Amino acid sequence: MAQLGLIGLGKMGFNMRERLRAAGHEVVGYDRNPEVTDSTSLEDMVSKLDGPRIVWIMVPAGEPTRQTVAELGNLLSAGDLVIDGGNSKYTDDKINGDLLATKTIGYLDCGVSGGVWGKDNGYGLMVGGAASDVEKAMPIFDALRPEGPREEGFSHAGAVGSGHYAKMIHNGIEYGMMQAFAEGFELLEAAKVVENVPAVIKGWQRGTVVRSWLLDLLVRALDEDPELDDLEGYVEDSGEGRWTLEEAINNAVPAPVISAALFARFASRQEDSAAMRAVAALRNQFGGHSVKKVGG
Repeated sequence: MAQLGLIGLGKMGFNMRERLRAAGHEVVGYDRNPEVTDSTSLEDMVSKLDGPRIVWIMVPAGEPTRQTVAELGNLLSAGDLVIDGGNSKYTDDKINGDLLATKTIGYLDCGVSGGVWGKDNGYGLMVGGAASDVEKAMPIFDALRPEGPREEGFSHAGAVGSGHYAKMIHNGIEYGMMQAFAEGFELLEAAKVVENVPAVIKGWQRGTVVRSWLLDLLVRALDEDPELDDLEGYVEDSGEGRWTLEEAINNAVPAPVISAALFARFASRQEDSAAMRAVAALRNQFGGHSVKKVGG
């Protein structure tokens, strides 16, 4: 049995705590929400852990994570280990790791995939850091990952930063896959040749080359709302898609699918696009094409 301090008990962190406890591990959680926390403060959480301690961070990327790492640096002892399991940008990991290294505290960055389903299905884990630190935390990783061969749900990607880099690229790929399914759904709906669109998409779940967990989730959504009329076509992005494109530019790697998927998300947030108004005006100017006036 392993012992773990877990900071951040939101949708992901809460379910991770439950999965770890079900596997027999002791988890001492900390969250600002008094209804879910096991401790009153970071200091209280650390005091409940036996050394050498392992502390997993699941808080929003950026300043909240950096601040949490800095606070842990003042609370933990030499030989302890911190794991950032959030969606931090990989460039933050060296900063966090170097800060903790001055106090001889280990640091791992862990990209985590699985969403709200991870509690039951397990989480795909991509870890960056020293092999000795990975080995210390392996009982935790083994409890969180899906059942089956370790290498099919867990990877030690390389040095500090590589775990979050791998997760960043994973999420960029996810953007493209989601957009492809979405465009296929829209075309099936628009053409009117297919009479039962949900049935067709459900029929792709077995035997076809596009079968996947994302397809299963789309089928689930269509079962609940066959026309998806209850939803607004507004899609946020959490940052990884933008960072993936930055890396594509920095490395001169063409990534047209991922870039188009990201820009489609931007377009979803525009109620009245200035760009498309300009296109309409230009078509009217050079070709006399009809336009729709506001309020007309």
